[in-house]
Amino acid sequence: MISLQYEAPDARLEPFVSSFYLFTYSGNALSELERADRAQFRFTLYGNGRYRFSSGRVDEICPVTIIGPTTAACTALADEPIGIFGWGMTPTGWVALMGSGASEWVDRTLDCRQIFGDSIMDLRTRLIEAKEPAEQFHIGQTAATEIFRRAAKSPFEFTSIVDAWLLNDDNPDIEQLVADTGLSQRQLERMTKRYYGMPPKKLARKYRAVRAAHLLAKGDSLDD
Repeated sequence: MISLQYEAPDARLEPFVSSFYLFTYSGNALSELERADRAQFRFTLYGNGRYRFSSGRVDEICPVTIIGPTTAACTALADEPIGIFGWGMTPTGWVALMGSGASEWVDRTLDCRQIFGDSIMDLRTRLIEAKEPAEQFHIGQTAATEIFRRAAKSPFEFTSIVDAWLLNDDNPDIEQLVADTGLSQRQLERMTKRYYGMPPKKLARKYRAVRAAHLLAKGDSLDD
């Protein structure tokens, strides 16, 4: 009843996109638990649904939905068949897209038209009309490249350091992050709350989910 296909991003997109995916569900009672994860950019190809967050907040799925970073597992719900094409955003990609407002969208959704206007619906139409998943992935890669083309304006160096700290250390140590960034603990907390939506200690507790998403993007493993 559930089909899920993945594709890794092109090398030029790796700093911004963790993976592309095509999700389809053919039943009428979807209740899929999604682990705490990075922000997501999702196109609803058909069907309707909603997301229930750990706080109890429930947001309806939009034609094109951005889901901010989640601090705990959320549940995707649908009462009919549904198809979604999307991609996960690395913290660098999330900040590049949302800028200083990134922390405002933790554990909630955003209608993409608020950022891109109705033009984003043209991209959704192209994805719907695509005949094969390979064509949809190609469209997605091209679109994401255009969306993130101005990412050089984001605080790339800081988020790259934090990304490496999260992904490459089995037991992230905040003192090491302080040393790597050259920031004080107060500055570090302010920066991570601004661009990741949470302080370093909470990021450290969440690192296993982030690391799993990175491995998934590389095709090394699938996390339950």
